[in-house]
Amino acid sequence: MDIQKIQKYKSTFDLIVKEIKDDDGRNIEVWYARELQEVLGYARWENFVGAIGRAMESCRTLGIDVDDHFREVTKMVQLGSGSVREVHDFMLTRYACYLIAQNGDPKKEEIAFAQSYFAVQTRKAELIEERLNEIARLSTRDRLRASEKQLSKNIYERGVDDRGFGRIRSKGDQALFGGLSTEQMKHRLGIKSGALADHLPTLTIAAKNLATEMTNYNVEQKDLYGEQSIAAEHVQNNRSVRSMLGQRGIKPEELPPAEDIKKVERRVAKDEKEILRETKKLPKGKR
Repeated sequence: MDIQKIQKYKSTFDLIVKEIKDDDGRNIEVWYARELQEVLGYARWENFVGAIGRAMESCRTLGIDVDDHFREVTKMVQLGSGSVREVHDFMLTRYACYLIAQNGDPKKEEIAFAQSYFAVQTRKAELIEERLNEIARLSTRDRLRASEKQLSKNIYERGVDDRGFGRIRSKGDQALFGGLSTEQMKHRLGIKSGALADHLPTLTIAAKNLATEMTNYNVEQKDLYGEQSIAAEHVQNNRSVRSMLGQRGIKPEELPPAEDIKKVERRVAKDEKEILRETKKLPKGKR
């Protein structure tokens, strides 16, 4: 997501924040679910209520008082005919909004933005962009783990053991990185410990994942058996991905290393804990 789109989303989200007084007379930011529904891209209230329900259940599971962050309210709205009617709504804290985003439709771009918008306390566009990039890298790494796990399962069922899987993956790396082995790439990037993929930029992780997904698909479709045939398939898929990148002037082995993803995971997890600590609770009985 580019910075211009982030600025656009940020302006939209900033417009719907309200301020009320907490029990100590201090200002507290709140959002109303009906307005949040629109900026999160939900056309139907009934669908959005489902996300709110899942968020409330997450709150209970964590042992947090739901009433501190979710408050059911009623309001009068004007209809097109000029008449008014009563509708149900929810008053939400920042933490509640974050949980709703976490439990929303992950395919919606607005949801991805909201997860970072409500996670960053100061909500500066640059910080939101940084977190979005971190979340994208974590998500891409998770997809690679899943596809490699599936590949390991597929080839085990076709007569290849764990050592064979390691050799197949290594040959794939060599094809993707222009002849450089996994160990040579780790040395090139200054990686002293951990998996190579944990230190790669998002683009390279995505490239490895695409090649692995292609191998999974063809192993099943062609019913390949044995280390030699599966290795040949994996090498060809990595070469194809490398060729595609090369057409856009990208050489994977020349991209700089990224921060150890384990550090990113710890930082994101710490930030998520901070959201609850920093969020002020709803005042008692406020409607």
